[in-house]
Amino acid sequence: MHSLFTRNTALAALLENHLASLAAQENLPPETIRQALAAGTMVLLGNPRHRNVRPLLVGQPARVKVNANIGTSPLCHCLQTELEKLDAALETGADTVMDLSISGDLDAIRRDMLERCPAPLGTVPMYAVGQKYLDAGRDPAAMDPEDLFEEIAKQAAMGVDFMTLHCGLTRRGAEWATEGGRSMGIVSRGGAMLARWMLHNDRENPLLTGFDRVLEIALEHNVTLSLGDGLRPGAGVDAGDAAQIEEVITLGRLARRALNQGVQCMIEGPGHVPMHEVEAQIIMIKKLTGGAPLYVLGPLTTDVAPGYDHIAGAVGGALGVRAGVDFLCYLTPAEHLTLPDIADVRAGVMASRVAAQIGEVALGRPRAVEREARMNAARAALDWQGMRASALDPAMVDARREPHKTEEVCAMCGKFCAVKMLR
Repeated sequence: MHSLFTRNTALAALLENHLASLAAQENLPPETIRQALAAGTMVLLGNPRHRNVRPLLVGQPARVKVNANIGTSPLCHCLQTELEKLDAALETGADTVMDLSISGDLDAIRRDMLERCPAPLGTVPMYAVGQKYLDAGRDPAAMDPEDLFEEIAKQAAMGVDFMTLHCGLTRRGAEWATEGGRSMGIVSRGGAMLARWMLHNDRENPLLTGFDRVLEIALEHNVTLSLGDGLRPGAGVDAGDAAQIEEVITLGRLARRALNQGVQCMIEGPGHVPMHEVEAQIIMIKKLTGGAPLYVLGPLTTDVAPGYDHIAGAVGGALGVRAGVDFLCYLTPAEHLTLPDIADVRAGVMASRVAAQIGEVALGRPRAVEREARMNAARAALDWQGMRASALDPAMVDARREPHKTEEVCAMCGKFCAVKMLR
């Protein structure tokens, strides 16, 4: 047995119990899955403490997955609304959910989400630590690093399946990002809090110096580390600068170190990247991180589309998938403006699912190509049930078709239907 499975007994048990169903879901031979997990190019999300979790494979050559972010904020903090968003995300096809709550009783919110969510659930432990200080009117620069390690351990024991941890953000990188002429500096909330702590205390990132402690916690519960991009570009003109690249290099080294200790890792990728640079960014990140699963926010291909960032992100996401992205984090129409509502969540999930389909068709992935073929056959036959079955969002087909659902043709063409005219 590979050393990954001998070291990570929780992962080995999870794989043994679910390998047959995972292989069927992904249409992959079991041995391909084992080899990819051992090489670190795939991860299996699933914390045994998360009751009734459905384990999920992320990474090459599995299907591209989509994540939905939800969670409270200081200006909008209704737990029931967030739980309804969770339901909406899963109903719309999200593969995972992240709780990014920063207001209210975070332990209770997380517990309720874990209970309600059969999909893997992710968090950012730094948010809970930051809340503790900010709500008390204290500067996050006064943080005791022990608080952060305790929070990571607590959330792992609760059942969180994957965690964003900004372990690769160095003190030097924080200086470069804040003093090196960046247009948007640091836009990651967790990254900004850690950078503030490092620069104020003239000390290195405790998640980097204490990385072995992080690995011990993750190993016990098969928590997948989503190594965060604290220095991701927050404006297109910042993409590919020294601060971002230095962090990526560090993340690659940490991912290899983690794999040797039996801990699974994903790499979080860029935020704002001009369209013509997306492919180069993805190839660079994958190469520097040994092909570890790449989890990207967008990427956003323009900075000037507030209200439509789910579209800008879908453009970048499709290009990214073609270049090697494994996991898309959605953007919603609310990005940069406000907390997303349920309609925003649905729109964001669908935009990322469309991007994943476009990218996988470009790669010639059989499942994606076959879906396109089924839709084409159904359209040629004016088979509306077949079209519905092939659509990424069947409910949308029903809603838009409702006023004319008894007609053989669509309401745009009617008797001018080109398909019918040439039968």
